Amino acid sequence: MSYLMKGFKCHSSVMCKVAGTLFKAHTLKNTFGINEQFKISRASSQLSSKKTDSYNYIIVGAGSAGCVLANRLTEDPHSTVLLLEAGPKDTLLGSTRLMWKIHMPAALTYNLCDDKYNWHYHTTPQRHMDGRVMYWPRGRVWGGSSSLNAMVYIRGHAEDYNRWSREGALGWDYEHCLPYFKKAQTHELGPDRYRGGNGPLHVSRGKTNHPLHQAFLEAAQQAGYPFTDDMNGYQQEGFGWMDMTIHEGQRWSTASAYLRPAISRPNFSVAEKTLVTKILFQGTKCIGIEYVKNGQRKKVFANKEVILSGGAINSPQLLMLSGIGNADDLKKLGIPVVCHLPGVGQNLQDHLEVYVQQKCTKPITLYSAQKPLNMVRIGLEWLWKCTGEGATAHLESGGFIRSEPGVPHPDIQFHFLPSQVIDHGRVASTMEAYQVHVGPMRSTSVGWLKLKSSDPNDHPIIEPNYLSTERDIWEFRQCVKLSREIFAQKAFEKYRGPEIQPGNHVQSDKDIDAFIRQKADSAYHPSCTCKMGQPSDSTAVVDPQTKVIGVENLRVIDASIMPSIVTGNLNAPTIMIAEKAADIIKGLPSLQEKNVPVYKPKTLETQR
Repeated sequence: MSYLMKGFKCHSSVMCKVAGTLFKAHTLKNTFGINEQFKISRASSQLSSKKTDSYNYIIVGAGSAGCVLANRLTEDPHSTVLLLEAGPKDTLLGSTRLMWKIHMPAALTYNLCDDKYNWHYHTTPQRHMDGRVMYWPRGRVWGGSSSLNAMVYIRGHAEDYNRWSREGALGWDYEHCLPYFKKAQTHELGPDRYRGGNGPLHVSRGKTNHPLHQAFLEAAQQAGYPFTDDMNGYQQEGFGWMDMTIHEGQRWSTASAYLRPAISRPNFSVAEKTLVTKILFQGTKCIGIEYVKNGQRKKVFANKEVILSGGAINSPQLLMLSGIGNADDLKKLGIPVVCHLPGVGQNLQDHLEVYVQQKCTKPITLYSAQKPLNMVRIGLEWLWKCTGEGATAHLESGGFIRSEPGVPHPDIQFHFLPSQVIDHGRVASTMEAYQVHVGPMRSTSVGWLKLKSSDPNDHPIIEPNYLSTERDIWEFRQCVKLSREIFAQKAFEKYRGPEIQPGNHVQSDKDIDAFIRQKADSAYHPSCTCKMGQPSDSTAVVDPQTKVIGVENLRVIDASIMPSIVTGNLNAPTIMIAEKAADIIKGLPSLQEKNVPVYKPKTLETQR
């Protein structure tokens, strides 16, 4: 997903000079703010250089879950916590604003498309997608993928969590998860039965009021779909304004929401550019981890627990490197088996999406904003005031619908963008255009990942197995047909030019299927590879308390423990998982809100 700042690389020296000038001016104008950031940065360095080799808790991965856990566990001044991150900090000279490639919302594709803050994974060639190798960016920086993502805040549907409970994750139904979504959140519209008002994670609505967003929402209603005023509240089904993790014009990652507020606590240590290579065991009892920093291999010990929060790729990879996984696979690589747990790396699920693009007859898209001089203007305004077109990711409207009659809750998601995206944003837009990102939410294709070797530096083999079922192929056909129907409504008449993608020549089911195989891409939502379930389930990796089955003092807490993928983006659910797991670790009873109403269609005999 790439928007305003795409193509800015060729002007990055200009931007750096601008940043330097603005930094000097900003320092004169607001010395205290920058100095505070320097103090925090120094505190972090001092803490991470302490000669302590034992902590109560070691958290691996300072991403969407790890930052939450670090903050919540260090609320107890008697608990010592070490947080280890393979990537760098998300600041420059202690300032988030100077690290504009991360913190300017419109600049998001810079880090999606290079490997400085990104693991830069690739899948195997996909046999059901013309042999294409799919690109999977994942965050490798403070904040993890919450520092790279498109800042869309979607919780999923209540029935996703009720399904988790039925799948064996007891205590993770909607009435036990909703309170943790609320605990995490401060919504700019204020608290209600569904929204939070006092949490660290600031959530906002778009401010641009762009005419193409208005046209999209109007067209959806003309096509017979309802408007929903909060797709994270009572009614997910329908179209409306998106919630975003943007606060005062800046990306509000978990590093900003949870890590920086906790970093000066004396019981908290954090180390960046630190690659954890192995979990250490005495028998089946986890006692610490081995890591590499500055070329040196070291060990550090946990007298309570080690918590893996590396995400759906890194967490199963580290388990397998440490001897937890399918024993036959581990033995082939010469890895001593600690615990035969065949579910590790299995059950891989992701969302696939495609862009339906239309040429716009009026010069109102983001195309002109991507021209060099305009980008400099937008960048200057954002660096100085965090306002303007740089202060949003522009995915401000969207929706959820059901693919056909009989489907009980939405299984297709839309994100609308008043711009054109080509190849993950790695290629600059070529014309005035708008598009909708659309894809199925609960695909039946399931994949896996395995170790390529016993070397921690080797990326694992990633096999998502996309489009391997007839149901998934049919759902994608529906995605294209239903998107075209919305774009054909009267609300778009004054803007609608020729269809760019798939193109008017693509009409038959056979041609639509070919288009999907050639153009669908990951929505960057890998999950479910350390599935939560009952110990009696041979495919489960962690129990409902997030403890790794078959060993002691080891947990996994991140998107990998989802039993099945949710209906929507994964950042908000991952933060919720970490908030709930923090209470479990502290031994607190779970929060619960009973009988919260959730919308159900009046009839399932119709699709809308």
